[in-house]
Amino acid sequence: MACKSENATPTGVLWRRVREFTFDDPNGMAFISMSCNHCDDPQCMKVCPADTYSKRPDGIVVQDHDKCIGCRMCIMACPYNAPVFDPVEGKTSKCNLCAERLDEGLKPRCVESCPAGVLQFGDIDELRKRYSADLSRIETHYKLPDHNISHPNIVIIPAGDKE
Repeated sequence: MACKSENATPTGVLWRRVREFTFDDPNGMAFISMSCNHCDDPQCMKVCPADTYSKRPDGIVVQDHDKCIGCRMCIMACPYNAPVFDPVEGKTSKCNLCAERLDEGLKPRCVESCPAGVLQFGDIDELRKRYSADLSRIETHYKLPDHNISHPNIVIIPAGDKE
């Protein structure tokens, strides 16, 4: 809700979605809040024929919404299904990591508002070091796309793992 409020996205357009994962495990289920991972090698940017996407010097993948032609190539290319199509407007959109807020020294709204405190923002190398994230193990456990496709800037800590 914080994201929708901050970005005024239309009904049905969710830039952050909670995905449910089930697996053979003592707990058997997990929920992961996912949005655009602002990948090092963004597949959306590679395939967009309208040059809608660009990467800022700080690594944030942004979209020039006015350039979007609604072809949905970005949706098909993104292994995380981050871009979302708005059938009313006929264009796609995606999380911009609250770039305007970051430019003002603030955290992304989702991080600031997360009631469980599970979303964090910071230097990806520091977060990976802090949490000793083994993305390959997590991908296998949660059946996520291979991180070598796009090199996402995300750290997922399985429930029960310690810092």
